[in-house]
Amino acid sequence: MAKRDAVYPADQDRHALYDAHGYSSAVRTGNLLFASGHVGSRQDGSPEPDFAAQVRLAFTNLENTLKAAGCDFDDIIDVTSFHTDPERQLETVLAIKSERFPAKPFPTWTALGVTWLAGFDFEIKVVARIPDAA
Repeated sequence: MAKRDAVYPADQDRHALYDAHGYSSAVRTGNLLFASGHVGSRQDGSPEPDFAAQVRLAFTNLENTLKAAGCDFDDIIDVTSFHTDPERQLETVLAIKSERFPAKPFPTWTALGVTWLAGFDFEIKVVARIPDAA
């Protein structure tokens, strides 16, 4: 069995955040990439206070991890998102999601309401296929 091949975004400053909490930004195995939950954290790890900006930043942080693995949003197969107040947040999330996934076929998507995200209000994790190098 292959060992975990950790993938981190190019920004070295954020690596300390992953180390402090004991997880990888993503793990590559075979032709699949399993990305950890990404939040709208600013450079210092603190939450972006504006909700829409926080969601956009979470997508940007995820995009940076995808790029590090040679992927992009078109390679995403499955999405799980976590929301602290889904009833009030869903319209904003769906609008921003449509910017990143503008056309069919869309990935699968599961949205969960949660009570705690360590000071954040939105988190997104994905499974993506890694394109062939050919």
